[in-house]
Amino acid sequence: MECTHHQTSMPCSYSSKDINEKPFLCSHRWFTHFYVVSVLWNGFLLICLFRAEFLGESLPLWIRDMHHALGKDSQSKDMDSEHFSALLVLLLLWLHSCRRLAECLWTSVFSSGVIHIMQYCFGLGYYIAVGSTVLCQVPTNVRNGKVVSLSHSVPFGDWFESVSCPHYFAELLIYVSMAITLGIHNVTWWCVVIYVLFNQALAAVLCHEFYQKNFSSYPKHRKAFIPLVF
Repeated sequence: MECTHHQTSMPCSYSSKDINEKPFLCSHRWFTHFYVVSVLWNGFLLICLFRAEFLGESLPLWIRDMHHALGKDSQSKDMDSEHFSALLVLLLLWLHSCRRLAECLWTSVFSSGVIHIMQYCFGLGYYIAVGSTVLCQVPTNVRNGKVVSLSHSVPFGDWFESVSCPHYFAELLIYVSMAITLGIHNVTWWCVVIYVLFNQALAAVLCHEFYQKNFSSYPKHRKAFIPLVF
């Protein structure tokens, strides 16, 4: 198994040598596609909601049909607040996707690792679904210099002193903050948070085990995912 600490939000299950032995594998570099899709799709949803909120236009028919199917077409007593919360969360999600896309294009150094095509398809579907989930709540580090090595090394500093994968923990905090923004009683978005929790926890455990297996001097006090907990 091969996995780097900054290139993926999904567990790595294959190494580069598997690409010639197993079908339906694709390069880690394809993770960039997730954020391209997320920026375009969630940007489109953000524009739709912005035009509905500030220009008085109607949401697209397919969104209204989806609301009706989910029982969201009734008027809410706090509709303006819910509109603003959804708009804010979509904006945060879009900015987060832009940041991750920028990291993939100009910061991340991808190894020769690969993922299964099903993981790839699931990732694309996830980033399309997560923005749509937000909309359904509405009622009717730059890399400088040259790359000197692609080999793995033990990261140190800041949150890395406490956990192996602080970026996964930060990702969870982002989604928790979005859930709080939408309202603590929003069951749908908390389901998204639970999915992100288990997905990031699994990825963190795999990376943590990789470090422990390949570096005999790896700090024993470090947790995998959540500082001092797990």
